[in-house]
Amino acid sequence: MKLHKDAEKILISEAELSAKVKELGEQITRDFEGKNPVLVCILKGSVVFMADLMRAIDLDVDIDFMVVSSYGAGTSSKGHVKIVKDLSVDIHNRHVIIIEDILDSGNTLSNLIKLLDCRGAASIRLCALLNKPDRRTADVTLDYEGFVIPDEFVIGYGLDYNETYRNLPYVAILKEKIYAK
Repeated sequence: MKLHKDAEKILISEAELSAKVKELGEQITRDFEGKNPVLVCILKGSVVFMADLMRAIDLDVDIDFMVVSSYGAGTSSKGHVKIVKDLSVDIHNRHVIIIEDILDSGNTLSNLIKLLDCRGAASIRLCALLNKPDRRTADVTLDYEGFVIPDEFVIGYGLDYNETYRNLPYVAILKEKIYAK
């Protein structure tokens, strides 16, 4: 597939994504052998990643979805978790793996982990396709990490800008002129 006209360059190719998802699936399979974890997909950006990842896990898994937002006064996140769509499965005494597209500041995820822990999960692990450690402001550690990326605005493989570009089969850097309008 050719580079989208709004993309500056491909950061992670379709082949690299496929290989990493396979690797992460094998690692989760080993770590949760004999268990039935719940994969919690944080919508919308993580849906493509989770669809591929769950097929790479050789275990019985349950899946569920959440939509969460971080809110506060003004435009900056205070890290408070607002649940827009909550889980439909009970996670009490269950092993939970949160599937996220990108770990950025970590504020929302830090609070989400605390929230799910209060619900009695047996364990909570965090899996993110992309990690932007330069932007981290909260103490959040990935258990399963796809790729460390620079502080760039990325699109594709589920990631969007204004609900566009999610269907690109690669992760690309969005041209600054697109989002600087």
